[in-house]
Amino acid sequence: MQIPFRAYINRQTLITLKNIYNIIHTTIVSIFPRKMNTPTPTPPPFNPSEPSSPISYPIKTLEELESRSYFDSFHYPFNKSSACLQGVRGNAAEKVLPMRPRLLVCHDMAGGYSDDKWVQGGNNPDAYAIWHWYLMDVFVYFSHSLVTLPPPCWVNAGHLHGVKVLGTFITEWDEGKVITRKLLETKESAHMYAERLTELAVSLGFDGWLINMEVEVDIGQIPNLKEFVSHLTRTMHSSKAGSLVIWYDSVTTYGKLEWQDHLNDSNKPYFDVCDGIFVNYTWKANYPKLSADVAGSRNFDVYMGIDIFGRGTYGGGQWTTNVALDIIKKDNVSAAIFAPGWVLETNQPPDFQTAQNRWWDLVEKSWGVSQNYPKSLPFYSNFDQGHGYHIFVDGRQVSTNPWNNISCQSFQPLLEYSEDLRPSAIKVSTNVNEASYSGGGNITLQGSLDGDTYFTTRIFQGELLFGNLPVLFTFSVKSDVSSMVGLSLEFSSSMLEKTSVLLASRGDTVLNTKQLSSKFTRVIMPHKVKRLDATPEWEIQESRLAMEGYTLTGIHIVCYKSKPDAVNHEIVTRGPSEYNAVLGHIEIRTTATNSDFPPDAAWLVEGQFIKWTPGSEASKTLSVKISWKLKDETSSSFPSYNIYVEKEGIGGNSDSLVEERLEYLGLARVEAFYISDLVVPSGTSRLNFIIQVCSLDGTLQKLDRSPSFQLNVEDPLLAVKC
Repeated sequence: MQIPFRAYINRQTLITLKNIYNIIHTTIVSIFPRKMNTPTPTPPPFNPSEPSSPISYPIKTLEELESRSYFDSFHYPFNKSSACLQGVRGNAAEKVLPMRPRLLVCHDMAGGYSDDKWVQGGNNPDAYAIWHWYLMDVFVYFSHSLVTLPPPCWVNAGHLHGVKVLGTFITEWDEGKVITRKLLETKESAHMYAERLTELAVSLGFDGWLINMEVEVDIGQIPNLKEFVSHLTRTMHSSKAGSLVIWYDSVTTYGKLEWQDHLNDSNKPYFDVCDGIFVNYTWKANYPKLSADVAGSRNFDVYMGIDIFGRGTYGGGQWTTNVALDIIKKDNVSAAIFAPGWVLETNQPPDFQTAQNRWWDLVEKSWGVSQNYPKSLPFYSNFDQGHGYHIFVDGRQVSTNPWNNISCQSFQPLLEYSEDLRPSAIKVSTNVNEASYSGGGNITLQGSLDGDTYFTTRIFQGELLFGNLPVLFTFSVKSDVSSMVGLSLEFSSSMLEKTSVLLASRGDTVLNTKQLSSKFTRVIMPHKVKRLDATPEWEIQESRLAMEGYTLTGIHIVCYKSKPDAVNHEIVTRGPSEYNAVLGHIEIRTTATNSDFPPDAAWLVEGQFIKWTPGSEASKTLSVKISWKLKDETSSSFPSYNIYVEKEGIGGNSDSLVEERLEYLGLARVEAFYISDLVVPSGTSRLNFIIQVCSLDGTLQKLDRSPSFQLNVEDPLLAVKC
């Protein structure tokens, strides 16, 4: 219970404070009377057709859904996801969910559309995010609006890790009854709205729908409700391979809003015409087994709900979520975790990063890992979680602003959670505070280590079959002179023979090699080591490996100390010493991988919705949408683009490197970027916007060869397209 401030001071003190306040208030009003009496202007209502910083938003009425007005929105092109579902390129079989217990995660974070609604990213480094994608199969973005469209950041991050992402269609309360009656008025209306939902999912690039009808339904409309679910499932399947429609356990086939808590005759007819059922979370211990019996061969399509807030859920949710997970897995059905944002919403100690890792560790220990990567080449990760306090590009800092953008997540490391607080233990963490090599994250390794021992920790669990070409492993390291970082690669042959290969660190001596050779099948020294001129503390190491017919099943970091110096040919032993190192990124590709980029002349770059606003001291602000495409109309396969601006004519050294003259504006995942209220100082003659193309293997196009768009400031209508 909070104690009011007035409880700490006596009456005379209050009178004195009040008199001081009155004097100050009177003085300010006399000096600034208009400012004090001017009410704060009410912002205009949101108009989706007007240019503004791109956002994600739901559809709230059937009229909006039917009219297809969303596709006329200024924001629609920005809300398209761009990441393909990882591991399914050209392989239709892999688009089917695996025949095993699966994990569905339903978002429901504080009503949705918070920091994640800003398509190009926001400025909150503590924004909610999930980075344990490797534990799940399906992710649902949930809100209480009629049609919840997942922000593209969630689709991009989910797809990168092989996770299907669904939106939500929900009707609830009295308003929902009216909507439902109209939706199910005829068989034709049910079909039409189902087709509208299919069109949205396919156009925006997500994988289907959770259907949540939490209202009483007229018994005469139940046939049309079944038809709605059935038609939505059919149209999704025919339009998008691997898509899903999942029914929430709510209204029964008699039209009653009665949650059954298991699969039975009252809800099975809906289950029969779609891809699964999300069972309400107030089930009893024997309900998973009952549901499995009713589902028959479709037992894994039953997702038993668990409310992480613990509202009547089996096992209590929260820090005992694993109790329900253990029962569900034992009975051979799937699980649906609802509201994992509980960790942040309830401020679990000691901090969000630690609490989040600890909570998902409970899930992993109960459920195991669902997604393995790398599966295909090229593979690249800079360990970025999609938030932080800086942004780096190839070791060079381009921004010091706090930020968030889940679309920036790269493949997330499978770091094992540890509560070991011993000073001698190596602490392994994804770190957004330490300077990065790329993006806003890295893996930091700190502690102490004896010179004769080594420490290893998992970062990836893979399924990568090696072909007949050598494979290049490249990684960046920043460490003190004696802290060595290597990568341990685990392989399995077709005969299930296990092999381990250590990619050793730079500068290793023969003593180090002998020290570690007995621990691994092979030890390989890097064939190329380089440092960056601008940031020489980073060391980029490259090793080549041929393992035809073997499957890469795991990647571990190996921490060890450089061997002590030899004195008179005798080794001087040392005790534990401090260990400090940072792993910046890891890249895996074949030597045949080609990162050639189209030349800048191959791109058509345009500026639209150009708006200039006068500022203070003869400055201006600019808002403009920049879009680009290849002139030959071929679709590009690049995952992202770094956007910069150069403000010409305001001084500075024109002979300086192009990197030093640029201001970083953000990252685009589609071929468009909206710049809002860019400050253009007095004396600026021209703006040069550069679109730096980024490839799947992490390679970046040279800035002086990247497509660009130039805009004259003195005569803004004279835009130069490049």
